[in-house]
Amino acid sequence: MRVAITGSSGLIGRALSTLLLHDGHMVIPLRRDGREPSWNVTTGEVRTPSRIDALIHLAGRNIAVRWTRRRRDEIWRSRVTATEKLAAFLASLPQHQRPHTLISASATAIYGDRGDELLTEESPLPPEGRSFLADVCRAWEAATRPAEEAGIRVIHARLGVVLSKDGGALAKLRTPTKLGLAGPIGSGRQFLSWISLHDAIAMLAAMLSDPTLRGPINVVAGATRQNAFMRTLGHIQHRPVIFPMPSFAVKALFGAMGKEALLASQRVAATRLPKDFAFTHPTLEAALRWALAPRPKIHRDEDHADPPPHPPGTTRPD
Repeated sequence: MRVAITGSSGLIGRALSTLLLHDGHMVIPLRRDGREPSWNVTTGEVRTPSRIDALIHLAGRNIAVRWTRRRRDEIWRSRVTATEKLAAFLASLPQHQRPHTLISASATAIYGDRGDELLTEESPLPPEGRSFLADVCRAWEAATRPAEEAGIRVIHARLGVVLSKDGGALAKLRTPTKLGLAGPIGSGRQFLSWISLHDAIAMLAAMLSDPTLRGPINVVAGATRQNAFMRTLGHIQHRPVIFPMPSFAVKALFGAMGKEALLASQRVAATRLPKDFAFTHPTLEAALRWALAPRPKIHRDEDHADPPPHPPGTTRPD
C-alpha cells in the first residue's frame, strides 16, 4: 500500500515507517514545512505525488510537561483541531482519491481514572469535565467523524505506555532507576497499561491489512500496578527501587499533568486484535528486556532514526 504518516519523525512514527518499508509498503512521511509530501496543520490539506491508500495520523503535542493554560490550548489544537481539519480535507476529496483507511492515534487516557476496573473497548467513557486528558481523547476521536461519514474506514488506536529506551516514559525512568534513585510513584497501586514499541508498531501495521477492524482498538499488551512495574524495571537493571515519590510531591511538581498522567489508574485490555495477531512480548519483563537491550545505532535523518525494532528495509521507494 501507499501509506502516508503524520508524526513520522516521532518515536512510533520512525519505527513504524521502517517496519512498513520492510513489509513492502511505500511510506510517505508528511512534512509540515511546506515541502511535498506535506500536511498543512491549519487547513488539513495533504499534498502527495500520488493517491494514498491509507493515512496513519500520529502527530500531536507532547503532554508530559506541566500544563499551563497555553500548553493545554496547544495540546487541544494539535490533536483535536488539527484532526478535525485533516478529516474534513480527506472527506472533501473525490471518492476515487480518498484513502480507504485512516488510523488515528488516541490514548488509554480516554478512560479516565478507573481504579481496578478492567477496561475494554466496550467500556463506557467517563463524563466530560472530569479529566482534561479524557476530554482531549474523546474529542480527538470524534474529530475523525467527517472521514468516517465519507466512507473511510477509521480506527482509533488507543495507545498505552509504549516501552522504548529511546523515548516516552521508560526513557525518563531508566536513568534514575539505573542510579538506584527510583521507586513507586504515588501509592504505587494504580494500574499502568503498557506495550513494547515492537508490538505497538506491529499492531498498527496489522490494522492496515484487516478490513474488518474499525473504531476503537486498545493498543496494549498488559496492565501492571505501578509499584510492580518499578520492581520489574529495577530487577532487570539490578538496582533497588526504594525511593518513592509521594502523591503530594507529584502534584506539587507536575500539577494536573501529574495527577492525570502519573497517578491515574487504567487497567486496560485489548479485546479487538487484528486477525492472527500475537504479541511478541506478552509479559512486562519480556517487554522491558527487549526495550532495554542494546541495539546498534543507525544513521539518523529527518524522518527515520534509531533503532527499528524489526530488520530495517532497504531504501524508501521512489
